[in-house]
Amino acid sequence: MNRSGGETLPARNTSVNAARLTERTTGSREFRRCGLGADVAKLYFEDFAAGQVAEYGDMLVTAEDIKDFASQFDPQPMHLDEEAAKATIVGGLCASGWHTCAMMMRIIADGFLLNSSSMGSPGIDEIRWLAPVRPGDRLRVRSSIIETSEPRSRPDFGFVKTKFEVLNDAGTVVMHAITNLMLGRRTPRAANSVIA
Repeated sequence: MNRSGGETLPARNTSVNAARLTERTTGSREFRRCGLGADVAKLYFEDFAAGQVAEYGDMLVTAEDIKDFASQFDPQPMHLDEEAAKATIVGGLCASGWHTCAMMMRIIADGFLLNSSSMGSPGIDEIRWLAPVRPGDRLRVRSSIIETSEPRSRPDFGFVKTKFEVLNDAGTVVMHAITNLMLGRRTPRAANSVIA
């Protein structure tokens, strides 16, 4: 069990295991990722179950990153200019919600997706931006498995409905998203097998 009351994914998949983290610096971005080496088994649909919870990442957000993303994709004043941002409802420079989504994606990609049988996703059911992401924030992602399901017509993969919560270093949930991940099965089930 973990702090959230759910079952914890095996230690090989969690970035809270500090001994398995490695440091990496790229430009102005500082990011810690899971040290997933060749000795770590690839994750498949069968490895996920409702109630599992894991945390990934430790990404530093800088003013430069916020402005760079905004200048290309969301050029609103609260994302581009400190002084102009003070006059907005958020009261200061903050990351675009879409930037927060992109940072979440990077954290979960490095945390477990790149070491899984991920086949993408048919879409996101819900996104909520709950608090501003500010320069100097350190973000991590908590992943909670809601349910798993198997399509009757496709024996080679299953859906893993997941709630991703992005937290800052103060523990505030700044964003959450609910999505269905498509993950390949380790062993395809028989095409005529009955799904409960």
